[in-house]
Amino acid sequence: MANQVEKLNTIAIADIEKVNTLTDDNIEKINTLEFDGTPAYMTATGGTITTDGDYKVHTFNSSGTFTPTEATDMDVQYLIIAGGGGGGGRVQAGAGGAGGYRTATGMTVAATGLTVTIGGGGAGTNAVGTGTKGSNSVFNSITSTGGGGGRSHYAGSPPSQNGAAGGSGGGGSGYTGAAGGAASPAGQGNAGGGTAGYSAPYHGSGGGGAGAVGGSGGSGSGAGGAGSASSISGSSVTRGGGGGGGGNSSYNTGFPNGGSGGGGTGTYNTNGVAGTVNTGGGGGGAGDAGADAALGGAGGSGVIIIRYQFQ
Repeated sequence: MANQVEKLNTIAIADIEKVNTLTDDNIEKINTLEFDGTPAYMTATGGTITTDGDYKVHTFNSSGTFTPTEATDMDVQYLIIAGGGGGGGRVQAGAGGAGGYRTATGMTVAATGLTVTIGGGGAGTNAVGTGTKGSNSVFNSITSTGGGGGRSHYAGSPPSQNGAAGGSGGGGSGYTGAAGGAASPAGQGNAGGGTAGYSAPYHGSGGGGAGAVGGSGGSGSGAGGAGSASSISGSSVTRGGGGGGGGNSSYNTGFPNGGSGGGGTGTYNTNGVAGTVNTGGGGGGAGDAGADAALGGAGGSGVIIIRYQFQ
């Protein structure tokens, strides 16, 4: 205490006078100083909010609104995944492709309520044709495209047994010359698998994933393309896997797996497995279900995650 009193007693009179003579205008300027290197951090509302160190993470598993709570723009990192495509049906069908996968840093968002749209997964089919394409996910003018549907196999050889295009393409049926759907627009995923040859065990092709193309069908395994990993939420999570192609009940040799990151598994004697919700995984292709045509698995719904520094 004595040392503190001594310090107080040794303040120069001129310095005390300077403090005492500050005008209201000067005090106001001191209170409103902005120091270089000290950013004005932001906060926002919307979705499920978690904290990762100095960052806030907003996860939207369903559509909603992201609203910054300050009056100025803010910079965010985002991950936008669309709904996965539905798998083909009947027998040895192609699988659905993963929903489009887009991520980046440095997006500037306005200080207003911003609509967040989460795409649903496409339905599988048990008819001749392809599974339904997944729905798009959208945030602040960035759109991720729904995954392409997988193609049903049909012995009558219609003109095309190719998978459908999408964020990642759907797999072609297990028929000679069937091609995988393209990743369209480019840059959001990978193409579905095509048919390498028409022989036992007669697998449909895998759907494309965010990280890899779908596996070849026909005499191949038809596995789903792998998804991609992101640590935007604070830990590494893989999403956007393609579905696995369907098999044939006459050849119980196992069935193709869905791609890592939520791709549905293909089957050889029943309905295809759905893609995992909120991963954008593609639906698995169906296998022969006896007298009843088997149904392809539905695609998994998408997700949008937004991250920013708050302190």
